[in-house]
Amino acid sequence: MTDIDDHPPGLVARAVRRLLLLLYRLRGWKAVGEVPEPRRFIIIAAPHTSNWDFVNFLGLTADLGVRAHFMGKLSLFRWPIGGFMRQMGGIPVDRRNASNAVQQMAAEFARRAEFMLTVAPEGTRGQAKKWRTGFYQIALAAKVPMVVGLMDYGTRTGGLGPLIWPTGDFRADMAKIFEVYRSCIPKFPERAVKSIDDILGTD
Repeated sequence: MTDIDDHPPGLVARAVRRLLLLLYRLRGWKAVGEVPEPRRFIIIAAPHTSNWDFVNFLGLTADLGVRAHFMGKLSLFRWPIGGFMRQMGGIPVDRRNASNAVQQMAAEFARRAEFMLTVAPEGTRGQAKKWRTGFYQIALAAKVPMVVGLMDYGTRTGGLGPLIWPTGDFRADMAKIFEVYRSCIPKFPERAVKSIDDILGTD
């Protein structure tokens, strides 16, 4: 593994990051806590109930000094915006095959000494019926922990929770994650999952 920064932020990407950090701070938000070490983990971005979550999350990561990455479909990385997407931390993924996407991300972890991959398991800012399991499969395949990304609209604070290592028992591991989220108030609480059964998609 080596320290890799294939696409350092250009002028436009740096300006966008500064603008988002400014919006984050002007709205009264602040980062709390520390970034776990080593910096090789999956950041769970939930609950995702508003477009402001994205702005606040990028402001939070900038505040914490985190170079977060995210997955995107191949078409987003073509000209004219492909370079910008990579500079913002995007990693192109062929999503036609779910297992292939998992292996692609596991390979990224294997080649990098530092890699913090952000995944929104709900996949929508609306009311999600259950969480997608791709983030968990990547954690298992890459042998890396998960970190709960916290965005509390009640206190206007954000941060990263403790390291949670995947054991292979999805329900038990999701219960640990859900417990961390209990004290976190989303923008629209009615859209967030209410229980571990909601995360699993069971009655």
